[in-house]
Parts: sequence; C-alpha cells; structure tokens
Amino acid sequence: MPRVLVVGESWFTYTVHQKGFDAFHTSEYTEGGGVFLDALRSRGHDVTYVPSHEIPTRVPGSADGFDQYDVVVISDVGANSFQLPPETFGRSIPAPDRSELVRDFVERGGGVLMIGGYLTFSGIDARARWGRSPLAAALPVVMVDRDDRVELPAGAVPEVVGDHGIVRGLGQAWPALLGLNEVAAKPEASLLAECAGHPLLVVGGHGSGRSAAFTSDVAPHWAPPPFLGQRDARRCPRGDRRHGRRHGAVAGRDDGRPRSLPGRGPGPGPPDRLGSAGPRPHV
Repeated sequence: MPRVLVVGESWFTYTVHQKGFDAFHTSEYTEGGGVFLDALRSRGHDVTYVPSHEIPTRVPGSADGFDQYDVVVISDVGANSFQLPPETFGRSIPAPDRSELVRDFVERGGGVLMIGGYLTFSGIDARARWGRSPLAAALPVVMVDRDDRVELPAGAVPEVVGDHGIVRGLGQAWPALLGLNEVAAKPEASLLAECAGHPLLVVGGHGSGRSAAFTSDVAPHWAPPPFLGQRDARRCPRGDRRHGRRHGAVAGRDDGRPRSLPGRGPGPGPPDRLGSAGPRPHV
C-alpha cells in the first residue's frame, strides 16, 4: 500500500468584529484538504496528514524519516515552514533543511507533488519562496521570482493537452477553476493540462524519482465546489514506487497504467492525525 505524506492545506483565521463603538476578536482553525485526502484514501493510499503549523514537529528531519513514505505532497504552505523551525529562527540553532531533504528523497526514488495556492510555488507577494529553495531542482516547473498568482474570477476551463496515464480517462475538459500559480514547464518535463493558457498539470523526473506540479488548488477559492465535486476530480489513481523502479514508469514517461502518485518501498509510517474540518473559502 503506497504511503503518502500530505503537508499543508491548513490555516488560522483571526477576525475583527466592529460593531459601532465596540470591537471584539474571534479566531478559527481550518483544514481545507478534506476532499483531496478522502480521494487518496479511497484509492487505497496510506495517508499521513501534517497541518502547516505542525511541520517543525511532525515532518521528518532526516533521510530515514522520509524513507518511510512513497510520496510527499506539499499543498499551500511556504518554504519558510520547511526551512525555519523555531529553534533556528528564534535561537539561531542549526537544523536540517526539510526542503533539501524532500529533494534528496526524490533523488533516491521517491515522489513529490506540489499543489498550488497562495503559499506554494512563488505565491502571493512571492512569499512562498519555493523557487529559491533546494526543492526547486526536483520540481518539473520553473517558478517566477515575483507574485505568481493568476486570478480567474470569471472561471477558466482546464484542458487536457498531453497523453499520459495520469489524465487518461478523465475527459478532455474539466469544470472551471478560479485561479492558479504561474509557472513554466521545464524542457524535459511533460505538460499534461493547461488552464487559461498556463500550465496546470506537469510531470517530470529527478534523479531516480518522479515529480508533479498541479498549479491550482484542492480547496476554495481557486477550486470551486463543481470542480471538487466532480467524480473525475476525486479519482486519484493508485501509485507505487515499485512500479516506477521495476517497470520504468517515471513521470514524464508512461507505461499505460493510470496513476497520479509515484510510489516507494515498504516501511512503517507514523499514525494519521487528521482532524476532519471541511474545506471552506480561503486565500
């Protein structure tokens, strides 16, 4: 059973309520990746979910830790969370660069998928900073060094432009999306889908592993309910590193087996601690 580590797609919201003379504050915590996580589990993946604020304590800080998994998925959380743990930022104590560990994990034969949002790829105001991290070398796209958001408030219909097991059987056009991150596919990568003329789904290889980039979101607002609710969007084909290494199915090449996530070898993974709060609009 493929073991998948999903990181990010959570946030805290602090709200000021102004009522005439008086004001008060409320706070709320939300996890927005429920539809995506359910799709993974429905296809038989063993999923470990780590919210953004738990990265310093739950994302592995060693190669051995990452080797428990077949695939790492990073969704809507910036490079700072992987590179600046509290002991480094607050007390100047050296610590492992988790973005470098993910890159090395792919080089050894693992898989990585980056999903878009306001804090992946370059992100809003270029705050996500993934293009300046070691992981950039393993991703199948080149990121811009500025705010990379492409807002599509009227909606734009994605279109499949490549033939690959990942998109085979999903239909030529999908429900509209409301935004994505601007990237360019690397020359050696395979562009599988576009939206509004921009790369939406790109796959490639790095070292002995595989990588993929989905440049829109898996939660509102960029991914509206019709997109999340479509049956094909919830179909997440199974993947296993054993197929990639023994049968030559590296991302960007295809052996005809429908799958979206590369896999890795056996090994126990940590328990899942997902708290199931449904997706809600966020930026």
